[in-house]
Amino acid sequence: MTSWAQLTGPQLGDLVKTKGRSLAVLPIGATEQHGPHLATGTDTLLADTICREACRRRGLPMLPALPYGCSYGHTNAWPGTLSLSPETLTRVICELARWAIDNSGIDRLLFISGHATNGPSIESAILQLRYEYPHARFAARGLWEISDEALRLYTSDAADIHANVAETSMVMAIDPQSVQMERAEDVEDVTAGLIWRYAMPAVTPNGVVGRPSGSSAAAGREMLDRLIQDLETMLKQAEEEAWPAIPRPARG
Repeated sequence: MTSWAQLTGPQLGDLVKTKGRSLAVLPIGATEQHGPHLATGTDTLLADTICREACRRRGLPMLPALPYGCSYGHTNAWPGTLSLSPETLTRVICELARWAIDNSGIDRLLFISGHATNGPSIESAILQLRYEYPHARFAARGLWEISDEALRLYTSDAADIHANVAETSMVMAIDPQSVQMERAEDVEDVTAGLIWRYAMPAVTPNGVVGRPSGSSAAAGREMLDRLIQDLETMLKQAEEEAWPAIPRPARG
């Protein structure tokens, strides 16, 4: 068991300090509308599920998933969204990281996001944390950035996806009660090739981008297995990665 929330303090201390598991993972999700067919907790559920199993396999501590992100792009066009501001999300991440480092001995933190627009806030937090803790290391990935295959699976029906076939299929595999397939409606992605970036109400009538009607639990299980496997591979590399050797300057 490597779930931070299920470990006692002494167990966590033993895992980090005695067994040397000083790399931890913080899943960051969101609570936001996912169209008429998919639960508002989708991004958190996916980040938590994938990180939990990959961390279990590697024996690494996983912090409790953060269920709120920056979802300003969904505005108030549809009910269900609960958003933090970009600045607040950055502050929350920094404060959690400080506790993990100062109190529990963590020296490497990997942030895994289930929601795309969490990215700028996470990167801002990394800049601050790297300045405060030069001995520690930090990195961030979206679930779709874990590997090339993860990106292909996530974007098979749209580039700027939301509540699409990938997300819907994976939630069907994890928690079928969080999906109402009879209400699934497909909406084509109209953002490909555009210069400007748009909030959701400008590109979709129902909060969906993609083709969720083609979803299945079987396909979702295959996607989950692949993402977990690829994250496990990433975690192994992160554990083994040494600090880079600073090259000596050379005259041209």
